[in-house]
Amino acid sequence: MTTVAELIIDALADHGVTSVWGVVGDALNPVTDAIRREDRIEWVGVRHEEAGAFAASAQAQLTGELAVCMGTVGPGALHLLNGLYDAKKSHAPVLAIVGQVPREDIGTDFFQEVDNDVVFADVASWSGTLTSVDQMPHLLEEAVNTAISTQGVAVLSIPGDVGALELPKGTRSCAFVRPAPPAAADADTVRAVASVLNEAKRVTLLVGQGARHARAEVLDLAERLQAPMVLTLKAKDGFDDDNRFEIGQSGLIGNPATAEAFATCDVLFLLGTDFPYRNFLPTGKTVVQLDSRGQHVGRRTPVTHPLVGDSRLTLQSLLPLLEHQESSRHLDAARKVYEEWGRLQAHLADPDYDKKLFGRLRRKVDNPERRIRPELVAAAVERHAAPDAIFTTDTGMSTVWLSRFVRMTGGRRLIGSYNLGSMANAMPQALGAQALDRARQVVSFSGDGGLTMLLGDLITAVSHRLPVKIVVFDNGRLGMVKLEMEQVGLAEFGTVLHNPDFAALAQAIGMHGVRITDPRDVDGAVRDAFAHDGPVLLDVLTNPDEIAIPPKPTLEQGWGFAIAKSKEFLVAPE
Repeated sequence: MTTVAELIIDALADHGVTSVWGVVGDALNPVTDAIRREDRIEWVGVRHEEAGAFAASAQAQLTGELAVCMGTVGPGALHLLNGLYDAKKSHAPVLAIVGQVPREDIGTDFFQEVDNDVVFADVASWSGTLTSVDQMPHLLEEAVNTAISTQGVAVLSIPGDVGALELPKGTRSCAFVRPAPPAAADADTVRAVASVLNEAKRVTLLVGQGARHARAEVLDLAERLQAPMVLTLKAKDGFDDDNRFEIGQSGLIGNPATAEAFATCDVLFLLGTDFPYRNFLPTGKTVVQLDSRGQHVGRRTPVTHPLVGDSRLTLQSLLPLLEHQESSRHLDAARKVYEEWGRLQAHLADPDYDKKLFGRLRRKVDNPERRIRPELVAAAVERHAAPDAIFTTDTGMSTVWLSRFVRMTGGRRLIGSYNLGSMANAMPQALGAQALDRARQVVSFSGDGGLTMLLGDLITAVSHRLPVKIVVFDNGRLGMVKLEMEQVGLAEFGTVLHNPDFAALAQAIGMHGVRITDPRDVDGAVRDAFAHDGPVLLDVLTNPDEIAIPPKPTLEQGWGFAIAKSKEFLVAPE
């Protein structure tokens, strides 16, 4: 006879699920026991369920396929929430299997009881509680099919007395759906957009991850329009490589070239992006937006010409209708600014920068303790990382350094909590990525604040033999928060972190740990870390006062920094 738990795990294995993330316990013991006896699925026992949910979200984002995490009754289920929100906002299909108190105790405020349907109502596209064997397999099918179809989260609750129940003889196996095939935008609308683009003199593209699968068509579009291409952070994964139209990112991690390209265009063309920072988008322009999700169109900036459809199929319809733009002045102007900015940034990645004339002057202002500049670290990672490495970044300044110095060339991939903006995502997402392929290099750009929030799951890398390379930007600060405060003239407060020696801590749990304090040691340490065959933590003491200048700094921001610094000096502790 087959139990409820066995049917669930057999069906997930048949579907292609290769790992399940969580913490064992009570109501879900029959499920973990079924995993124990299923060779096709690896149980990855994490130290915190949030890490498991982040790991599953990472797997779903990288593969586009269903990923699974678990949390048992009450607190265990609640701990999943942040990682599940990351999956929701990243459009990642994740099934969360959560425990519930026995059926007879539901609604009695029993020990550890929470109302899962209420708790997960906002994060889940589907949630339900399995209370009878007669609900199998259709309830599991509803959960998985919804996660796949909506590219979102489904939560299946299993009471403690249900998982081990035997199913009636002849219970059918599960049949899960595949996503619906993509479609192009309406033909009449495509023709109208072609007319607009043919009449335009200066078009700027803002390209997002939703156009990643249409790389060839997007490059063809940029060629025909001679259009500079601003990339969202998530679009680095797909458009960084061999792209003469690319001019980097916008937003706080951006550069002056993107501001130039936005300001001087007459048509802005958004492709596969839900870029949320409307303050960085230009106003008074003709705007075309192409997105497969109609609900995304127009919610960030007014759109003149909406296109709802698959990016590749729609561009294949649009491209034959476009004339070739003869002038490249708009593109050349933006590229010139971008390349000059890049040359200036590259100086900061020189290990001897602070010893040279301008560096010595700057050091007195922003690096009096002579700590390692984070740009140097990111540039070393760029040089030594594998051509197919997977990168994860914590929300904050570590993302800034990756965006500016690490190129997603070749087969490299990039994920992070770029829609939710959570702390502590990079390391557990790296674990999830590494579990997909232990032979592929995975690099986590971890902030010291993010790492310490889920520090216990460093042990998971060791116990499950996940050879992740964790680069810690150890500046003793919540760096992005510090920058946000100073930008508006507030004194830095509450951002200082009193960190341990992370390398020694890593060594204590069986991980290879290296602490770096000298800029001249960075390159060799990164090279050696990437050559090591197990998990590695590089604890790099970086400059806490390194400033990431916005793409077009304002006078108000300049005054803000000046006022903030004066306040910090006035109230600095002895």
